[in-house]
Amino acid sequence: ADTAVPAWHGAHRELPFVFTASATSAAAGMALLVAPPREHGPARSAALLGAAVEAAAVKAMETRLGVVAETYREGTAGRLMRASKLLSAGGALGALLSRSGRSGRSGRSAAVVPGASGAALLGASLCTRLAVFHAGRRSAQDPKYTVVPQRERLRAREAERERAPDDGS
Repeated sequence: ADTAVPAWHGAHRELPFVFTASATSAAAGMALLVAPPREHGPARSAALLGAAVEAAAVKAMETRLGVVAETYREGTAGRLMRASKLLSAGGALGALLSRSGRSGRSGRSAAVVPGASGAALLGASLCTRLAVFHAGRRSAQDPKYTVVPQRERLRAREAERERAPDDGS
């Protein structure tokens, strides 16, 4: 992630985890949509794991980004990220509830909960990817997201030099 786009460069440690977890959730969602209910076990597990890892990675990313995290919280990217979080949580909850007998339904109606869960997980993954795209565009257009982090890094380096022991040379 050696890019000049501040929202992507600043999140270079977390984005691989965000994208991998999002892809895991999407794959699980597709499996919940197309596989027979008796074969949903692995997809349910993957849905829960993907949703949990994605939520943790996004939280870590937003915490570490500082001022640049605004691009993931505001505007189009913010709306998409909120939608992703809601869809992911709903999809994971649906996957959990769709365990045999938990939804309280049988037959065709038993396929509704995993199907809705799968669709929610696919939608969440799409929203996550679009949110990252829009956050990147916004951060590249506004100099605040380039200049402020540069100044913060410069101050941190200067403070580190002042704290470094003088070797006397």
